[in-house]
Amino acid sequence: MLTMKAKYALRAMCALARAESGRTAPAVRHGRLQAKAIAEHSGAPSKFLESILVDLREAGFIHSRRGQKGGHTLARPADQIMVGDLIRAIDGPLAPVRCASVSAYQPCADCADPDACSLRALMREARDALSHVLDRRSLRELALAPDFGAAAIDPALLDATFLSGELGGGR
Repeated sequence: MLTMKAKYALRAMCALARAESGRTAPAVRHGRLQAKAIAEHSGAPSKFLESILVDLREAGFIHSRRGQKGGHTLARPADQIMVGDLIRAIDGPLAPVRCASVSAYQPCADCADPDACSLRALMREARDALSHVLDRRSLRELALAPDFGAAAIDPALLDATFLSGELGGGR
């Protein structure tokens, strides 16, 4: 299950992606988006967002600068950041159970033969399906989707092209 922390992280990253593409002009100063503006766009409580931004910075997804010309920017273009990677950085492996994880495998204590376990096979299939979707969707695609986090975004900040869905937001 996606945690609230991961949802807020995705919304914060979408705000940064929109700022990068020039879609949220008023809050961008010196090419950076300040934490207060990110909190407004993501709907995240400010203190919680601060810890999320630290996690995103430590994972290499954003650059941060303190001070009057401070703020946050994406560390690389939004089309090079995959949603699956962001979720893994915040919530850990995508697998619903550890025995089905690629990166954090742990056998179940009550399982005599993990290789013959039909539940593990099913959970691996579920993990693969989820990964197939999330690892092929870029942050840019998510940020341009008009329905993700729409309640937290002021429509006046978005141009008509974005709102009409011409940039692939209809997926």
